[in-house]
Amino acid sequence: MVVNDNQKDINLLNRIRTGDKSAYKELINRHKDYAFTIAYRILNNREDAEEVAQDAFMQVFGALSSFNFESKFTTWFYRIVFNAALMQKRKNKVEIVDIETSSEAVLVSHSSDSTEGLRKIERTKAIKQALQNLSADDAMMITLFYLKELSLGEIAEITQISTETAKVKIHRARKRLTEEMKKMLNEEVRSLL
Repeated sequence: MVVNDNQKDINLLNRIRTGDKSAYKELINRHKDYAFTIAYRILNNREDAEEVAQDAFMQVFGALSSFNFESKFTTWFYRIVFNAALMQKRKNKVEIVDIETSSEAVLVSHSSDSTEGLRKIERTKAIKQALQNLSADDAMMITLFYLKELSLGEIAEITQISTETAKVKIHRARKRLTEEMKKMLNEEVRSLL
C-alpha cells in the first residue's frame, strides 16, 4: 500500500494526539523548510522567517484539536504560516540587513570556484532578487505554484481566494517576474557598456 504525503501527515497527527512526541518532531522535520520558505518570501528576513515558522508550529500544536481533516494538513498549516508572516510584516517597519547572513553572503560562502557553480549562484541570486522586487503576494503565488507545486485549489484555500482569482494572480505574478528579470538584465547590460 502506497501512503501519500497527506496520509503520512494524518498518521503523524493521530500519533501526536495520542501523546507521541517523536511524531511532532517528525511533522516539524517534514514541513520546516517550506514553512520557512513561505515566511521568508513574505518577510525577506531570515531571522523573522525562522521565528514565524517556529511560531506557526506552536500554533499548530495548540490548535491541533481544531483540525478537522476535511482539508489537507499542509493547506491548513501553510495558511497558519502565511497569516503569521503577514502579521509579522505589519509589525516590522524597518528592514535591517545583516551583512554576515544576507543571501548574497551565504551564497558566496557556499560557492565553489567552478564556472558552473558560479552560474548557478548567479541564476539563483537573480531569481531571488527578482522575487524580492515583487510584492509579497506575487512572490507567494510564484512560490506556492511553481516551487511547492500546489494546486490552484490548495493555493485558493491557503490564501482564501477563489481558484479563478488564484489563477489570475499566478498569471500576473509570472508576468511581473518576467518583467523584473528583463529589467535586471537590461540594467546589467547597460552597466557593461
